[in-house]
Amino acid sequence: MNGALTAAAVPLRATAAPRLLQPVEAIAFDLDGTLVDSAPDIRHALNSALHKAGLRSFDLPTVRGWIGDGPDATIARALVAQAIDPTNAAGRQLCDHLRRSFDMTALAAPMSLGHVFDGVPEMLAALARQVPCVVVTNKPTPLARALLNAAHLLPHLMAVFGADEPAQRKPSPVLLQAAADHLGVATAALLMVGDGRADLQAAASAGCPAVLADWGYGATGWEGPPPWRMDSPAELPVQLAACLKSTRGPAGPVNTLLHF
Repeated sequence: MNGALTAAAVPLRATAAPRLLQPVEAIAFDLDGTLVDSAPDIRHALNSALHKAGLRSFDLPTVRGWIGDGPDATIARALVAQAIDPTNAAGRQLCDHLRRSFDMTALAAPMSLGHVFDGVPEMLAALARQVPCVVVTNKPTPLARALLNAAHLLPHLMAVFGADEPAQRKPSPVLLQAAADHLGVATAALLMVGDGRADLQAAASAGCPAVLADWGYGATGWEGPPPWRMDSPAELPVQLAACLKSTRGPAGPVNTLLHF
């Protein structure tokens, strides 16, 4: 591991990459919608829990639109969609019951219906040879690790930071800050790669540069500066290497890392 991404003589998509302010020393990836298309499994776990409770189930496009803020938020949205208040005493008790059922189904078969996005294993293998890679997700850590293990992605990652408490969930910067501390890098040198608005907001709050994974579920509602976008996982190693190359002066890399 080199400690920072090195330059490579590779073609770069025109106007896609910003000018890096400093080398990227580590990368944090979102999980659902960035590394894996886990929506079918999330839908299965959610609908199984709802069915056991005598409640209505939902189709895949609907559930996919609820993903990104962790299972508690997904369950709450499913209740709101059938006119049940998840915030009163009865609603909170129902949410807890549904969450236990959701977790049992999700842990029993973490990726029986979903799949790893094309190009993700190759991307992680290439990047992990140069910089430490971690996952920062709103999924609780046990569910995240089970999914990554089932997807055969865990060997490429140095750590998994899951939202085990509500206050840790993105857009809070807490998990990105914890990842940076764990890896011994500044947040300014930790690149966040995600597909959602919460990923971009968390990066902005933590002072991290960010990439929007356009192959994922989509960052609807983002009102900040136009993000650095990539169409496929294969672009990330190429663009990072080319950006670093473009910022090298006679004395080495120029300190100009992209921020919001």
